[in-house]
Amino acid sequence: MVFCSALMFWSCSEDSQDPSKVTYYITYTMNGDEVTTIPVGGTFDDPGVVAMEGETDVTGSVKVSSNVDTENVGVYTVTYSATNVDGFDSSVSRTVVVYDPAITTSMAGTYTIDPSQSNRNGSAYSNSFTVTLTELAAGVYQVSDFLGGWYDQGSGYGSSYAAIGYCTLNADNTITMLSSSVAGWGDSLTALNNASYDPATGTVTWDADYAGMLFHVVMNK
Repeated sequence: MVFCSALMFWSCSEDSQDPSKVTYYITYTMNGDEVTTIPVGGTFDDPGVVAMEGETDVTGSVKVSSNVDTENVGVYTVTYSATNVDGFDSSVSRTVVVYDPAITTSMAGTYTIDPSQSNRNGSAYSNSFTVTLTELAAGVYQVSDFLGGWYDQGSGYGSSYAAIGYCTLNADNTITMLSSSVAGWGDSLTALNNASYDPATGTVTWDADYAGMLFHVVMNK
């Protein structure tokens, strides 16, 4: 009985000395703007971040990866990442937009698809869906859906099935796609062809080549 009582006391003592472990995930405070704009040919001076693991400053352990190319117009990413003492990774990213200040025409705005002229492989759009072009810097835009709302709005699949991405407006009013992504299917456009903006009419036209289909999109402000 004495032995059993001692064993029970030892077991209880061990349990009481096993407090729950608290894991502090690394949090980041970004120095400067989350979206940074630089004229082509300029210099990008990364302002960095401050990283904290609970009350401990771990900024010195942050790794930085970047694809910024200031010699070419585009949208680039700087990623800051670190691992806490328990092996959990975390990261935060900054967007860097390199733009051409010589581009003075703006095509920013919300556009309405023209269903009488727009089609997917010859099948007309069912309604006047909307697409938003958000200007990040002169001539550089974020596109809400290169597919003109076909799946997002027309099929009712939701925003995960919009082909979001970035494009540039060139000096001759042609449009060049920089990147695209359809999160719902985990893929992207093959190409964006015959893309242009008509400042006189406020019309944007392009052919989005996606998954073996051609989306001919004509939209107006």
